[in-house]
Amino acid sequence: MDRKTAQERIARLRSDIRHHDYLYYVKDQPTVSDAAYDKLYRELVKLEEQFPDLVSADSPTQRVAGQPLTSFPTIEHAAPMLSLDSDQDEATLRRFDERLRKGLAAAGTSDVEYVLEPKLDGLSVELVYRDGVLQHAATRGDGRRGEGITANVRTILSVPLRLREPAAGERPVPPFVAVRGEVIMHTEVFDQLNERLIAEGNEPFANPRNAAAGAVRQLDPQMTAARPLDLYAYDILASEGVEVATQWEVLEALRGWGLRVSDLVERTETLDGILAYHKGIEEKRDDLGFEIDGIVIKLNDLAARETLGWTSRHPRWAFAFKFPPRKEITRILSILPSVGRTGVVTPVAIMLPVEIGGVTVARATLHNREEVARKDVREGDRVRVQRAGDVIPQVIERIEEPERAPEDRAPAWTMPAVCPSCSTPLVERGPFTVCPNSFECPAQLAGRIVHFASRNALDIEGLGDETAKMFVAQGLVHQLPELFDLKAEQLVHLEGFAEKSANNLIAALAKASHPELQRFLYGLGIPEVGVSVARDLARHFGTFAALRGADEAGLQEVPGVGPRMAEQITAFFREPKNAEVLDALLTKLQLVETAPAVPSDSPAAAVLPLAGKKIVFTGGLTRLSRREAQELAERLGARATGSVSKSTDWVVVGEDAGSKADDARKLGVAILDEDGYLALVREHGVEI
Repeated sequence: MDRKTAQERIARLRSDIRHHDYLYYVKDQPTVSDAAYDKLYRELVKLEEQFPDLVSADSPTQRVAGQPLTSFPTIEHAAPMLSLDSDQDEATLRRFDERLRKGLAAAGTSDVEYVLEPKLDGLSVELVYRDGVLQHAATRGDGRRGEGITANVRTILSVPLRLREPAAGERPVPPFVAVRGEVIMHTEVFDQLNERLIAEGNEPFANPRNAAAGAVRQLDPQMTAARPLDLYAYDILASEGVEVATQWEVLEALRGWGLRVSDLVERTETLDGILAYHKGIEEKRDDLGFEIDGIVIKLNDLAARETLGWTSRHPRWAFAFKFPPRKEITRILSILPSVGRTGVVTPVAIMLPVEIGGVTVARATLHNREEVARKDVREGDRVRVQRAGDVIPQVIERIEEPERAPEDRAPAWTMPAVCPSCSTPLVERGPFTVCPNSFECPAQLAGRIVHFASRNALDIEGLGDETAKMFVAQGLVHQLPELFDLKAEQLVHLEGFAEKSANNLIAALAKASHPELQRFLYGLGIPEVGVSVARDLARHFGTFAALRGADEAGLQEVPGVGPRMAEQITAFFREPKNAEVLDALLTKLQLVETAPAVPSDSPAAAVLPLAGKKIVFTGGLTRLSRREAQELAERLGARATGSVSKSTDWVVVGEDAGSKADDARKLGVAILDEDGYLALVREHGVEI
């Protein structure tokens, strides 16, 4: 390919990839499969390697680039990033509303409209774009200057490296714009991060805000990229050529340029509307998937804001109406060591029950033995407890009791020498205490059974936490493989079981005894191996035997597997007790394995029977999931696309097919039903 052709193809690929990034990370409406996206991305990488002079800073391949920094530069903001006046007292909110209305009335304005937004509990940042390209990003800092975190923000997939060119009639991308937004970590990602940190013997983060701030301030962008973050934009700090009259128009402009904006924003003209919104958002708080600590009320009219002005610290036209803190004071009755699925022994405070945020809390984590010592928390102490969203309740601090003499306090708590569940001697890994008896410790075994049966693993319906604990406590399951030896007659006499439920669970176990390799790998609970890594390992090695026999170098050939992960995986397989359990488990299961995936850019891909063909799937399939159907196509070299065009070779139509089937008929594209598609793949040598 000559340089001119490559330049044109690179521009097309970048445009397509940016469009798909916007649909996936901002709109949550992907239109192509992961495999199709990966193929575009690999083609772009290959062309940029061939023509390095064509690589640009805003290319999708350059999100994580450069060497680790030794320190962050100081960057002056385009405009001051002021804080907001805030309170949780309704009376203070009413005074804000009265002052604002009085100030506007004095200036001859009686109309008041507010924009209401959730107050995200993250890290406030500034993004500066010139000619549509991200120039730099900075933390809020002191409001006038912040730390330059450009390389780290570039790793956030919802942050466009180049602003999206709007459609006809929408606001064009300005030559300069400084955007304010909030970097957050979703609670699911936070929980996974803490689980990994604990498994590695590291200190977990106290809350998602701290985790997001810690990720953004990593000197190595690779470390930031490993901790998925999100960014919501909510203000324009400064700009050239942007004509907007209201905050609502600001939000519309940000959306149009490809930035993620909260879909929970509303408008109101009354104080009652503010209170109703505050109540509604607080009720949704625990179901949002990210942390918020109140709502933000902003005057919608930008010209009217200028009339009201600012104090030295905050604008007079905005107010943060906070939620009541989810903290209460109670007393610790006892401190017990609790063994988790990964073997980490966590001190848990058993307390006098207390209601926090509408939930009765009687247990709270103390994290690890060093945390207990640092806070000097003992049995009988009064403590302040916090609950934030889906985060496990935690003891924040001990409350001093001057009336109690020091000698009246209980002795300092210490971690036991042996596992409270299996009596195995405990070992210390950094600040954490761990039971090394992974597969036979009853407490760990119950957790492993639940994980093994979870939706992304073997998906065994009816095998939840209480049932797993009961199987272990009753001695029905001593090791994971014994699950598949259970009989219905053993279950019918257990609490919560009857003949039908017992038979249903046995049937579910039988159904699960032929798992896909990637589900099996995830279910094993191998350190560092989540859903996506399990899928990548299965696709790369094809068989469990090949993976199990791989050394660290071989594992690192899998995209996304680094030295640390490779070390953890090989250590898991080489542990004698683990090997014994795996051997026994393989006698009970029949893994569904496939040949290793052929990279689409390899010479071998060109000789696959459906190489270069495009297939679109629409409607519901009965014998395959959509993902399984797409993977079959990709194994044969075809490309599963999201839209029908003249270049589409087949459209596979399932139940309740939509407009794609009509598009196929209009364009004369061949249509297959599910039987026809299965016949096609069988014709080319794939057994189903």
